[in-house]
Amino acid sequence: MKKKIAVLPTLLTLGNAVCGFAAINYASKIVPLADEKLIGYYLLLCGSLILLAMVFDGLDGYVARLSKSDSAFGGQLDSLCDVISFGVAPAYILLRLGQIDWDEKDLIRQVFVVVATLYLACAILRLARFNVENLIETPTTKRFKGLPSPGAAGCLAALVILRSQLGEMRIGLDEPTLHWLLKVWTPLGALLVSLLMVSRFPYPHLTKSMLHGRRNFAFLVEVIVILAVLFLSPVLTVFLLFWVYALQTPVNSLVTWGLLRGKKLPSSEAPHTLS
Repeated sequence: MKKKIAVLPTLLTLGNAVCGFAAINYASKIVPLADEKLIGYYLLLCGSLILLAMVFDGLDGYVARLSKSDSAFGGQLDSLCDVISFGVAPAYILLRLGQIDWDEKDLIRQVFVVVATLYLACAILRLARFNVENLIETPTTKRFKGLPSPGAAGCLAALVILRSQLGEMRIGLDEPTLHWLLKVWTPLGALLVSLLMVSRFPYPHLTKSMLHGRRNFAFLVEVIVILAVLFLSPVLTVFLLFWVYALQTPVNSLVTWGLLRGKKLPSSEAPHTLS
């Protein structure tokens, strides 16, 4: 007996892959010494397509659960598409950024190659680990182990979009300074999210946390404030939201670990004071 395939969730999942492939296509058009406005246009398209891929990635699972058509086939297809949109596409965009922002003789341009390769490898490992863990146990928790690959790709997409809108930003820094800061942060940030993907830090599942169950009044106020700020400055807000999501968990964990370690410090190891 032939197994049937859920058409709508499958199409949504494939839409994810198409967005990733389109982002790679537009990234290939970004060449050194090209017009800055043209570079900004292609970067904006690349970042927006990765964010759109995230929308498709969120919708396919939701529609599958809603129609009770989720399956092992859908899960494997989702991971394959995620490799394209949240693994290959961001890594390739990183390579192009290194080529347009740094001279061929600069060592940091080779750093981009290493970081992009590491990012791709970590994204693949992250997705493979997620698939294996889902086979072993049914995911009932609202937390991920390690930064999800869409979250890591979202960080880089938000950075790329911010990079494309430098001339339009009014945040108290002149454009050359902001451009230099982004050039430096791009490889460092990409390296950081790469390592966070294969870490064991517990990250919240945002859609499940927001859409499932009841929340207090303060939570509603926070959502309204975020939406208002998003309306006023969408580019900067999206950038901050993704990077706060990526960095808040490890920072909180390290702070908690430091506090607990301080409380458990034996008296013999405590610093001596002069009497």
